[in-house]
Amino acid sequence: MAEIAQIVDGFLRDLSNSILPLVVFVTGVLVAIIIGRLSRRLFIAAEVPEGVEGTRFERTVNRLGTSTIGLLSGLITLFLIALAVGLTLSIGGVLDTRYYLELLRGYLLQVFVAALVVIIGLIVGDKAEVEIKQSLQDVKLTEVSLLPSAVKYSILFVASLIALAQLRIETGALLVVLGGYLLGIIVLGGLAFKDLLAAGAAGVFLIFSEPYSIGDTVNIDDHRGIVQEVGLFATHIESDEEEFILPNHLVLRSGIVRIRS
Repeated sequence: MAEIAQIVDGFLRDLSNSILPLVVFVTGVLVAIIIGRLSRRLFIAAEVPEGVEGTRFERTVNRLGTSTIGLLSGLITLFLIALAVGLTLSIGGVLDTRYYLELLRGYLLQVFVAALVVIIGLIVGDKAEVEIKQSLQDVKLTEVSLLPSAVKYSILFVASLIALAQLRIETGALLVVLGGYLLGIIVLGGLAFKDLLAAGAAGVFLIFSEPYSIGDTVNIDDHRGIVQEVGLFATHIESDEEEFILPNHLVLRSGIVRIRS
């Protein structure tokens, strides 16, 4: 009887050791799927789809048969499944528990955060490019067309630095490059957008001081007509046969004659 009891006890112990890892794995996968779906609903509630609409990143993932929120929730699900696999191997004795915890803390979490940072950087960069293009669509200057791309790639560069730092890759040289890049952007941007910045500053003054308004008849730099629009960068006036688009800094420089009929 004692031998039978030992056999049964050993069988139950082996069965328990076999079933427990399986239970942990199945439970972990189910939890990962549930959290992935919950995160998807949270992204929808936070209006993430509307926020990324029209971006190049969204169009790219759509061509791959998914969406931005699908990619983000899928990344969360895969990360949690990877945790479940590691925990299962640790409980089953295949993977040392200490090594698993070190792997989790020193590698898996960092890779997850780095991937998340890169994705967010791509989304924010694309969205910034779209918004700036829409804001400056009425400004017909070659220099202005370069601004959306410059902002986008600046955001991507910073996101890449953060991701590399998460992976503990030396970024000192890249920081020097970033500093030089930002300095170049400031210097060249100041030179290239000198007239644009002057027009914008003058536009702010004109909008708030309102020396003239839409419908007024004015004479600006020998251009006489009726004011049709007062924008941030330019003022539109129209005569019987002509329309004049005058940069706002030229308006302030030449002076304004408001004609009272």
